[in-house]
Amino acid sequence: MSFTEKSEDGVLVVGVDGQLIVGNRHELKQKLGDALEAGTRRFVVDFSATGYIDSSGLGVLVSLARKIGESGGAIRLAALNTDLKTLFELTKLDTLFELFDTVEAALDGF
Repeated sequence: MSFTEKSEDGVLVVGVDGQLIVGNRHELKQKLGDALEAGTRRFVVDFSATGYIDSSGLGVLVSLARKIGESGGAIRLAALNTDLKTLFELTKLDTLFELFDTVEAALDGF
C-alpha cells in the first residue's frame, strides 16, 4: 500500500495504490490535511490502482470531505472500479462526493 501525489494546476492529485483500510487511512488523512494547512483547497483522489476500501477508509474520506469543505475547498474522487462505485452507491456516499471516470475528467473544470 502506498500513496502517490502530484499537483496539476493547483489541484493535488493523490493516488491510492492497493487498499484504503484501517491500517493506512491515517496516512491519507495526514497527506491531505497537511496540504490543506499549506493552502491547497482542491483535491482529486485517484482510485485507479485501488481494489478495496473498508469502512474506516470510507470514514476518513467523509471526514476529509467535511474538513476540506469547511475550509472552502472541494474533493473529487476519480477512476473507481465497478465494485467501488457500487460501494459508494449502496452507502449513498455518491451523493456526498463527485465521482468521475478518470482523473482527467475530475480535473476538467475544477
